[in-house]
Amino acid sequence: MPNEYHPITTAITNLLDAHDCWYETFEHEPVRTSEEAAHTRPGYTHSQGAKAIIVRVKRSKADKQFVMLVFPADRSFDSRKVKAYFQAKDIRFATEAEVNELTNGVQVGGVPPFGNLFDLPVYAAPELFDQARIVFNAGDRRFSVAMQSGDYRRLVEPVVIDLL
Repeated sequence: MPNEYHPITTAITNLLDAHDCWYETFEHEPVRTSEEAAHTRPGYTHSQGAKAIIVRVKRSKADKQFVMLVFPADRSFDSRKVKAYFQAKDIRFATEAEVNELTNGVQVGGVPPFGNLFDLPVYAAPELFDQARIVFNAGDRRFSVAMQSGDYRRLVEPVVIDLL
């Protein structure tokens, strides 16, 4: 794998190797959206894509936190359900600058669903695990990893909540 990728790409493949997980990688043209990414991953559907979104949850002026939401790439999360789950006054997408800071420089569109590697709590939709395999950009818009959804659940230990 070219070393010009963000170091998190190697951290993810090393983690998968260390836990004897099956995975495959794809190098492709840079993509920003899950729709574009779906066309670069032969053998995988758009619904197998794992979309990772960082949002800021605001419960009060003093109580704000960033969390990662992970769900099938062909779906959108329901902001009302997320607000209700967190008992939040407001939720919003992290800005590009906030994503950059939270992920040590991973570009928007390349953020992997491994929030645990960035000290971000991870909340996943149960529908993500309806697929035997998931695929996602792994720290770079030009690099994707496919893996077993069960291994993802075991390694990341997301809180599974109704997001959709």
